[in-house]
Amino acid sequence: MNVRIGILCLLCLTLLPPVAANARTVQGVAFADSVKAGDAPLRLHNAALLRYLKVIKAYVAALYLPEGVPSERILSDVPKRLEISYLVAIKGGDFGKGAEPTLRRNQTPAELARLRSRIDHINAAYRDVKPGDRYALTYLPGKGTELALNGTPLITIEGADFAAAYFGIWLGREPIDEKLKRDLLRSP
Repeated sequence: MNVRIGILCLLCLTLLPPVAANARTVQGVAFADSVKAGDAPLRLHNAALLRYLKVIKAYVAALYLPEGVPSERILSDVPKRLEISYLVAIKGGDFGKGAEPTLRRNQTPAELARLRSRIDHINAAYRDVKPGDRYALTYLPGKGTELALNGTPLITIEGADFAAAYFGIWLGREPIDEKLKRDLLRSP
């Protein structure tokens, strides 16, 4: 009887999905140690928590980069991915409203005008999220910035200039949250 139970346990273990050896967990949210973006392998650079008003745990973000890309080149024309797993519910229409002040701080009026139609397109693609949902922004040079919700692509926006501005919301000169930026860019 004990042999049967042992064999059954081994069989059950072989059916479980593999666990990433170096996955990082923040606030109970796990991120894979690497992802594939097109043909580009991206490794987890770091993951961090964003607290809204320093009290509310809003989301956990993870930054993925190609091997050897230094922090100062993060907004250049290199592949990158930012995954954001939400700890609170947010209405789709609120994403654009939340991003706009940061975009204005980091872009000149002329740059913002040149990007406006693409910003409006990505804002229109956002959907409501509930705790546990995950958005991913993935930029591939020559292809653009893809916005995906829970693994389903919603839209791709062209241009390295758009990617630099949009990733700049979290990683730019004046990000949405300085602590989040520091934590994401910190060497692992």
